[in-house]
Amino acid sequence: MAKITLSNLAHSYLPNPASEDDFALKELNHDWQDGAAYALLGSSGCGKSTLLNIISGLLRPSQGRILFDGQDVTDAPTAERNIAQVFQFPVVYDTMTVRDNLAFPLRNRGRDEGYVAERVQEIAHMIGMEHMLDRKARGLTADAKQKISLGRGMVRKDVNALLFDEPLTVIDPHMKWELRTQLKKLHHDFGHTMIYVTHDQTEALTFADKVVVMYDGRVVQIGTPEELFERPEHTFVGYFIGSPGMNLIPATVDGTTARIEGAEIPLGRGYKGLSGKVEIGVRPEFARLSQSEGLPVTVRRIEDVGRHKIIRAEFFGRDINIIAREEDAVSADMNRVIFDADHINVYADDWRVAGEAA
Repeated sequence: MAKITLSNLAHSYLPNPASEDDFALKELNHDWQDGAAYALLGSSGCGKSTLLNIISGLLRPSQGRILFDGQDVTDAPTAERNIAQVFQFPVVYDTMTVRDNLAFPLRNRGRDEGYVAERVQEIAHMIGMEHMLDRKARGLTADAKQKISLGRGMVRKDVNALLFDEPLTVIDPHMKWELRTQLKKLHHDFGHTMIYVTHDQTEALTFADKVVVMYDGRVVQIGTPEELFERPEHTFVGYFIGSPGMNLIPATVDGTTARIEGAEIPLGRGYKGLSGKVEIGVRPEFARLSQSEGLPVTVRRIEDVGRHKIIRAEFFGRDINIIAREEDAVSADMNRVIFDADHINVYADDWRVAGEAA
């Protein structure tokens, strides 16, 4: 395992980048702690795979350095970094059996056959392929081939880091859950440093100790699932995390009050001197319908999803989502919405403002 340090790291695919907009990965400084499990989360094109490929050595950064346990590996080839990487689409040796595919990384490093056989059996059980060990990889489904690729990435215990680039894309939904569970167990048992790229928030939040949210080539927040939910540091985090995402409403904020379309909303903290684009953000879980208080809304529809209801409403042409528990009363005369003051976040130019205790 290794502590991975990214120092002044940035990358552009252009030969002569002239501005920040020319960088696919904007400047980043961060330490990936030894033995931690991280998820890189964001929409397509945000820079996740670029960053992962720089860490693995498949791509040399335009600027900055990468260090493994303090040793500069910026110019070191992938083979010298002692990492295992699993890609989005399966990479297997078609002419080999499943057993030989899984054993290849160990045999390539001269491990004795007794250890190889034992470890291959463990991994085959983990990925549910014990009954297919003697089959050739050629002719297997993409799902099965990706499980082989995943198993081959996990078969070595001595790697500095395990890197996963959307590895479950071709895996069926039930097996996705099984393999995520096994990955978490692997991390718990052996303490590998793991970095997992995904655009799926469920995968990220259930796999990682910390989630690294990326937007437009920039890391906008690194935090635990709870921190991302309770205190999104950027409006993108609020929008991207959660289902539905955070409600964002333009407002004028002064002290402990937000003014929206002539209505006043109490805030849990105080704010001074805000400028630029000012918005309040509140999760649908911290909004509720009322008959007489709050912002006037028009309820468009109610979606009953079992344990709660999602209420789709509109406020002056802007969509507002409200989550009501199954036991909460919802009636036709409830046409106003109240926000929990302690769970309202305030943003200036998309970045969260901490505020002062009220």
